[in-house]
Amino acid sequence: MKRWPVFYQCGEPDWPLLCTIEQSLPKTKFAMAVSALATNAPRAVPRVLVFDSGVGGLSVLAELRKAIPQCELVFACDNEAFPYGTKSETALTSRVQAVLQALIQRLQPDVIVVACNSASTLVLPSIRHQFNNPVVGVVPAIKPAASISASKCIGLLATPGTVKRRYTQNLIEEFASHCQVVSVGSAELVELAELKLRGGQLPKGQLQQILEPLFNPTELDTIVLACTHFPLLKEEMAALAPRPIQWIDSGEAIARRVHSLLPGLDQELPLQPHSMALFTAPHPDHNLLTNGLAQFGCTTTEIIEV
Repeated sequence: MKRWPVFYQCGEPDWPLLCTIEQSLPKTKFAMAVSALATNAPRAVPRVLVFDSGVGGLSVLAELRKAIPQCELVFACDNEAFPYGTKSETALTSRVQAVLQALIQRLQPDVIVVACNSASTLVLPSIRHQFNNPVVGVVPAIKPAASISASKCIGLLATPGTVKRRYTQNLIEEFASHCQVVSVGSAELVELAELKLRGGQLPKGQLQQILEPLFNPTELDTIVLACTHFPLLKEEMAALAPRPIQWIDSGEAIARRVHSLLPGLDQELPLQPHSMALFTAPHPDHNLLTNGLAQFGCTTTEIIEV
């Protein structure tokens, strides 16, 4: 089979890399192959993949940028299968495995962050077994919430899938058995976070109605934001609260864990202020989403086929 050489610059501008690619590849596959080779080339800084079905993972990406600004952060959004929180366990497991396989092949990340509670509480064991890359998951911050609550009455705000998951119930039994836990599962709140990032006007009445079961117990003083979308709405939710409430999420803890998996970050490395955002399907509101992504340093976007 005939081959031809392909040259492209990799890393240093004076370092040409010679590759051979099958001539029989269709143009689209050929382009993807060249792109993947360029992406997987030797690099001076670690690459961290932040993966979610929607834009919620941006709240984790923001904490990572604060903690490890020397890392190359890539945000991947499986918007073709959005939202994960309403999927069956079988469908969600299969989808996450397929998407991560495509992303790992494309990016070769040093660390993968599954920035989705719905996915993490279900598929972490299987994807850690399937892939060699270090995988960090996001799980409900029930333990710290139970520890800092003065009244020992805490709220759990999550997607319906996370609220029902056995994993979540185990966390409550292990770390918050001495607390009263009020659980609210909301898929609508995920949509509101997506709306905010696109610059839309939030319906305060709908937001108030979702939060009312958590605000009603007057002794409740701490709420766990057990979906990465929800920290994006923290300011609006706090403004509606009838009293001071502690809002707890896993973003900072995830950033600390990723930092621990990347030795050598204390050396002098250039800062990486910009990120790439990957989507699994064209976004219908791409123009509206662009400004929101830019607020988190995502200045370029691409579509990846799964």
